[in-house]
Amino acid sequence: MRVTKKLLMGSAVVTVALALAACAPSAEPSGESTDGGGPEEVTVGIVTSESGPLAGYGKQYLDGFQAGLDYATDGTGEIDGTTITIENRDDAGDPDKAVTAVKELIGEGVSIIAGTASSGVALAVAEQAEQNKVLYISGPAAADAITGINDYTFRSGRQSAQDVATAGTFLDDIEGKTVTVFAQDNAFGQGNVAAVEAILGGKGATVNSVLVAEDATEFTPFAQQVLAGNPDLVFVAWAGATSGAMWQAMSQQGVLDEIPVVTGLGDSATFGAYGEASEKINFLNHYFPGAADNDVNTAMVEAIEDAGGTPDLFSPDGFNAAIMIVQAIKEGQGDVDAMVSALEGFEFEGPKGAMTVRASDHALIQEMYQAKLVAKDGTFVPELVDTVSADDVAPAEAE
Repeated sequence: MRVTKKLLMGSAVVTVALALAACAPSAEPSGESTDGGGPEEVTVGIVTSESGPLAGYGKQYLDGFQAGLDYATDGTGEIDGTTITIENRDDAGDPDKAVTAVKELIGEGVSIIAGTASSGVALAVAEQAEQNKVLYISGPAAADAITGINDYTFRSGRQSAQDVATAGTFLDDIEGKTVTVFAQDNAFGQGNVAAVEAILGGKGATVNSVLVAEDATEFTPFAQQVLAGNPDLVFVAWAGATSGAMWQAMSQQGVLDEIPVVTGLGDSATFGAYGEASEKINFLNHYFPGAADNDVNTAMVEAIEDAGGTPDLFSPDGFNAAIMIVQAIKEGQGDVDAMVSALEGFEFEGPKGAMTVRASDHALIQEMYQAKLVAKDGTFVPELVDTVSADDVAPAEAE
């Protein structure tokens, strides 16, 4: 039995992980042993959004996962004689629904769980993974609290700290500079302020914020407030239906002309949301198909397109998860502790290039991107500006 050594953000986990069951016995792989000593079959439970507000992200993940499984097993769906069977469950972005699905899977003998785009879901599932001693590989969920939460939880995508650190690379030297966070006055916005203060403030920047009420519809005064502060960089964290009006105000008031403005580039569905501001914004980015130039990315893009899908923001998260699961099964031969050990320090080539699972807290160390949107054929498409070194944006180690 492994002893949990990290309790980071435990209170947040308790909040989202409602009505958790008592610890169940560790699940065993199904089937007889192969000649190599591994089980004949291992079932993997994929719990992610197939409906609800994050369904688009779930599809990107699932498309990437299938491409990754085919890639890592040469299209056989098995490794060293062990057949990998996939059981999909829809969490609909709901932690309670996810926990129910995970309990059912564990009750059926499943010892590997993967997926989810929702941070709330991931935190709840991570709690289940620790209680039941099963391997969990989180998907696109970005909350920093997932990293280091327990010994059984890993992640196959980036986390918020890597986003924020990438924003800081738009300035040559962050020390002594002023960064204004422009965001909605809600948990999401306040969380981004805290992250920028911790990460960029920790590198010597002075961080302030302009927070806007969620029900605001007129953004000119707030754009003027940003200008009046004369910052060296503006970090925008915004979500929802008012995005277009907000960007219009920022553009009309000259903020985008006077100050470098950085925000995250989402999936392809959002590329047209910035209006006249599109070509003036600096974008930090996790992934878009043209960002990476390597054989693994080419293989993933071709596989997804051949299957009728479209590679997008979170496709690599699914692809990476499949590679990690194949590694865990190959080296761990169905034993959960051995599978965990097989992933700690694991280095592999993913669609974004070299990936490293940090042994101490299971953060996934990876490159990030600077991007821009350019007009093309009546729409906007992303172009790579620069690749940011994995080490330059690596999150601080969780304790």
